[in-house]
Amino acid sequence: MESLNALLQGMGLMHLGAGQAIMLLVSLLLLWLAIAKKFEPLLLLPIGFGGLLSNIPEAGMALTALESLLAHHDAGQLAGIAAKLNCAPDVHAIKEALALALPSVQGQMENLAVDMGYTPGVLALFYKVAIGSGVAPLVIFMGVGAMTDFGPLLANPRTLLLGAAAQFGIFATVLGALTLNYFGLISFTLPQAAAIGIIGGADGPTAIYLSGKLAPELLGAIAVAAYSYMALVPLIQPPIMKALTTETERKIRMVQLRTVSKREKILFPVVLLMLVALLLPDAAPLLGMFCFGNLMRESGVVERLSDTVQNGLINIVTIFLGLSVGAKLVADKFLQPQTLGILLLGVIAFGIGTAAGVLMAKLLNLCSKNKINPLIGSAGVSAVPMAARVSNKVGLESDPQNFLLMHAMGPNV
Repeated sequence: MESLNALLQGMGLMHLGAGQAIMLLVSLLLLWLAIAKKFEPLLLLPIGFGGLLSNIPEAGMALTALESLLAHHDAGQLAGIAAKLNCAPDVHAIKEALALALPSVQGQMENLAVDMGYTPGVLALFYKVAIGSGVAPLVIFMGVGAMTDFGPLLANPRTLLLGAAAQFGIFATVLGALTLNYFGLISFTLPQAAAIGIIGGADGPTAIYLSGKLAPELLGAIAVAAYSYMALVPLIQPPIMKALTTETERKIRMVQLRTVSKREKILFPVVLLMLVALLLPDAAPLLGMFCFGNLMRESGVVERLSDTVQNGLINIVTIFLGLSVGAKLVADKFLQPQTLGILLLGVIAFGIGTAAGVLMAKLLNLCSKNKINPLIGSAGVSAVPMAARVSNKVGLESDPQNFLLMHAMGPNV
């Protein structure tokens, strides 16, 4: 009987908690959305599978060495950690002390757990290398830069204002999160509100990068919300676009774009980086990788490097990025009231960003001879190229001969 009892206790099923069961279902839902509905499958599939691995009981694949130590509840080891943190030798008190500790102290406690014989899980290692260091989103941005054509934007610089207006969704989301906190509905700190706000930019790598820096505890929920709503752009945007425009406005035909010279395309990423990085040095890592990728594309002298960045490299990094995000889909971090707030604020951010872009186009038309079709304003939401395709699709519904795709790519990039 003792052998049978030991066998049963060794089974993960015997240790499956309600939270883990819910997260396993959430992970399966993400896999279904990726495979059956093709919602952002390149990210949602590895994120969903990472979520499955993270919530297998007793496997500890997403736990750091210190989290593994706390999960085993060894009194002597807990006392050793508590003595270093000057707190009570119980798990709850240690977690509270760690949350308030400096990163250097947290690192010392992690090393102490390793010295006690604990090792981090494979997904925790992926997270540390890919997201904790900030490397994976930066490499993704390099690949996105190599795939981006700034020709439509350079041919019609006014569309830059549409893209800028669509970023109102970011600021509205930050204010919304702080408002929820002010009224005591859902608790959000300012860094958490800022991390949530970037969902409004509809830019997955940026959302992951900033969340990893500002609010790693919310990374899983923010990443899932960002990529889920990006996939739902064809459902979220059209009703807003139609509500804010008339049939006549949707039929506006824009002037044919001029041809952009190769010299302009080469100079643009260099000038952009110099101007923005000198004004906002904190933006240099993301923008630098993006501009470097774009320069490789437009220079035409490193086609092998450009091709590698656009295909092989970005695909490899996407795998580890998705699994790393999945490591944050653990029950104690995801099943919180904050997650509901993030999902609600995310959809509001998309709606406000879409509306702001459309309204900015209408405002520009009041003082411009060459009219802009307001539908392309919604493409200021950076879901590339899906938002531009939605603008084109809604435009074709009003005028089957009015092709807005290339015009919409201007604000989209």
